[in-house]
Amino acid sequence: MSEGQGMTWLVFVVMTIVCWGLYGIFLHSGQINMADPLNGRYKAFLFVGIAYFITAILGPVVMLLISGTDWHFPASGMWWSLIAGVVGAVGAFGVLLAFGAKGSPAVVMSLIFAGAPIVNAVVAILMHPPQGGLSAIRWQFYAGILIAAIGAYMVVAFKPGPGPAKKAISEQQSPH
Repeated sequence: MSEGQGMTWLVFVVMTIVCWGLYGIFLHSGQINMADPLNGRYKAFLFVGIAYFITAILGPVVMLLISGTDWHFPASGMWWSLIAGVVGAVGAFGVLLAFGAKGSPAVVMSLIFAGAPIVNAVVAILMHPPQGGLSAIRWQFYAGILIAAIGAYMVVAFKPGPGPAKKAISEQQSPH
């Protein structure tokens, strides 16, 4: 990378790491705080959708208006973007369903963040093979995938036990 290109992209990478790192535990907290054991996850996901509307529709519209775009959207770009949105939303819904099936946020999100890069790497290589074909891929790439898989296993196998049980609200408010 040349000196002139800068490292602004890294700021956005760190922003995404922080946001996605907070996503699961905040989503779990939203689900719990809906105070509805049966439908709390769906209520939480509804608000995720509202947040996506605000962030992913209004934000780009403002940026496109400011930049003076031509508002031309090629069909191929629209379809791939729509598919990306669907798999992203289905993935977010899967997080909630995992929590609803008693998966702990620490384990669920650790598995997701270990598994997603593996899926991304494999699909990216299949969709955009490197010059020289698959034989051009260095052994370190495969080692990285193996290490990510081992890391996911270790998180599940050695996860910390649950914290102390929270007192019921009525017990917390009593003058004892």
